[in-house]
Amino acid sequence: MPNASNLTNHLAAVLFDLDGTLLDTADDLGAALNYVLAKYNKPAVAAKYYRPIASDGALGLLSLGFGEDIAQYDYESLRQQFLDYYEQNIADHTCLYPGVAELLQQLEDNNIPWGIITNKPEGLTKTLMPYYPEFANCAVMVGGDTLVKRKPDPEPILYACQKINVDNQHCFYVGDALRDIQAGNSALMKTFIANWGYILADENCQAWQADHIINTPTDLLTFIK
Repeated sequence: MPNASNLTNHLAAVLFDLDGTLLDTADDLGAALNYVLAKYNKPAVAAKYYRPIASDGALGLLSLGFGEDIAQYDYESLRQQFLDYYEQNIADHTCLYPGVAELLQQLEDNNIPWGIITNKPEGLTKTLMPYYPEFANCAVMVGGDTLVKRKPDPEPILYACQKINVDNQHCFYVGDALRDIQAGNSALMKTFIANWGYILADENCQAWQADHIINTPTDLLTFIK
């Protein structure tokens, strides 16, 4: 495994997933799920069940809540109700993970550009980001519907690198899901698993083949100094 000093050579940029990596959005997504469930007289889902799959989006959450019964409903209607409620209440409970603000500030102090590549729809991401002044200097943002392809395809990451004119092979990608690591590895980046994110307790993250697993956002600072 490469050591930290080798990783820092010519570091061009650090790119991040959003949900479960920079922002803890689970409780607002869970609230949207439970709003839709209540409309159909379905029992609410407790946080301990929705949090681990929060970054799986509307499909993952609605499938969790409705179970096999989801086939009896118009999924697109459920999804739109979910997204409408979520957009209207998008930052009620969402917060930066501890250490994210310090990490982003250190990147900026070291003149290392950073950006966000997420599977969250671009419109929702643009609605959410202004609530957090720490994101003011984000160099690039690519949403899940910005391009035809999204993670685990590397195209959104490569597109982001082109937008900010950096060499993808000299960048880091940080995320909390297998699709993040697959995308980053395919883009020939150094990849980091955000072990504080939405990861199932029995998930074998070692099998994802990331370069590193980090337990807090500030652990990444080891590799940029």
